[in-house]
Amino acid sequence: MNAAVLNNDVEPAAQTEQLADTMLKQVFALLRSHNIIPNDVQEQMLTSHLRAMAHRSVTGEPLPEVDASLFDEISPESMQLAREVVAQFGNLPEEESWLLSVHFEVAKENL
Repeated sequence: MNAAVLNNDVEPAAQTEQLADTMLKQVFALLRSHNIIPNDVQEQMLTSHLRAMAHRSVTGEPLPEVDASLFDEISPESMQLAREVVAQFGNLPEEESWLLSVHFEVAKENL
């Protein structure tokens, strides 16, 4: 489980912000290391999604049901990167990686 989630002395909103900021830095570094550079709009959308993931990680709020077949066309590379990110949160379901992988897949097209 992510260390930021375990800090009970911090308000949930502050925990969410701290976790989101940490994960944003890690995700953008991960993408750069794979030569995936989101444009400004993609970066804004990815940032919003990562902040929502941090919120769900801190609060335990569930995702609505997601159909796995919608993500059949996502490349294995994008899916693996997304799974790595979700694993770093430590407490999010696999469905989060499916949704996150779309951001990575779209940004790969910028090359």
